[in-house]
Amino acid sequence: MNYKTTINRKNWLIVMFAFIFAAATISYAITDYPEETKKKIKAMKEDAHAKKDMPESLSGIQTINGEDAMKMLKSKKAAAIDCRIKTQYDTEKIPRAEWLLPEELINNPMIVDKLDKEKEYILYCSSSTCWRSPATALMLQSLGFKNIYWYRDGLRDWKDKGFPTD
Repeated sequence: MNYKTTINRKNWLIVMFAFIFAAATISYAITDYPEETKKKIKAMKEDAHAKKDMPESLSGIQTINGEDAMKMLKSKKAAAIDCRIKTQYDTEKIPRAEWLLPEELINNPMIVDKLDKEKEYILYCSSSTCWRSPATALMLQSLGFKNIYWYRDGLRDWKDKGFPTD
C-alpha cells in the first residue's frame, strides 16, 4: 500500500466519522420533546400495557366523539390521522385517513413537515386503551400544531356506530 492510498483511506474515514457524528447530533436534537411531554407519553405506554383507559382529556387538545369526527370529515374541514400499527391501518381505517406512527414521530419529528400546522387533524387509534393517538396528539402539540382533535374512542367506536371504513 502506498502513501497516497493511506491518506485517501484516512480522509474517507474522517469524513465518515464526521457524518455519523453529525447525524447522531441532529437525531438527538430533533427528538428532544419537552420533558413533561415525554413523561406523559411514558405514563400512557405503561397504562396501555396494564390495559387501562387513557385520560378522559388532554390539556389544550379537544376530545371529540364519533359523531363530531364524522361531521368534520364529511365537511372536509379536517383530516383523519390513524396512529395504529401499519398492519391494522392496512386492514381497516376511517376513509381517507393518513397513517402516522408515534414511535416514528418520537424518533423523527421531521416526518410531519409535510403536514400543515394550521389544518385540523383528528387523531385516532383502536380504542380508549390505546396510547398511540393521545401520544401523537401531545407530540404534534409540542411541535406547534394548533388544531388537534383526539377521537379517544377510536376505530372500535367508529365501527360500532356503523360508520364506513376503507
